[in-house]
Amino acid sequence: MGTDTDPLRVTGSVTIPAHELEWRFGPSGGPGGQHANRAHTRAEVRFDVVASSALGPAQRDRLRARLGDVVVVSADDERSQLRNRRLALDRLRHRLAGALRVEPPRRPTRPTRAAVERRLEAKRRQAARKRDRRPPGED
Repeated sequence: MGTDTDPLRVTGSVTIPAHELEWRFGPSGGPGGQHANRAHTRAEVRFDVVASSALGPAQRDRLRARLGDVVVVSADDERSQLRNRRLALDRLRHRLAGALRVEPPRRPTRPTRAAVERRLEAKRRQAARKRDRRPPGED
């Protein structure tokens, strides 16, 4: 994870050029005194899915459906802007990789014969138990 000029490798087939990532910096929120109030250590990275040349049409459609037109990730966990940049890039990579993942289609299964028989036998036992609780002469 080198400098800001290195491309962001999301998956084996998707690499985002550094010039497509837009950075913003600001002060981290919360208490902290002089350093926190003055230093712009909070890092925010924006990735425009629609304008990206690194994505194919299917990948672009999948990202837009799952994440929207613009993906924004921020980090202000650390006191260093460099570490927050790395955290933001890592979070962006994980979010994009998760949204690009294609879920395998679900194949419906049928219960086994033994499972069906166990279920029906349990129903019979429950029905018999309730039938035995009834007062005599009700049939």
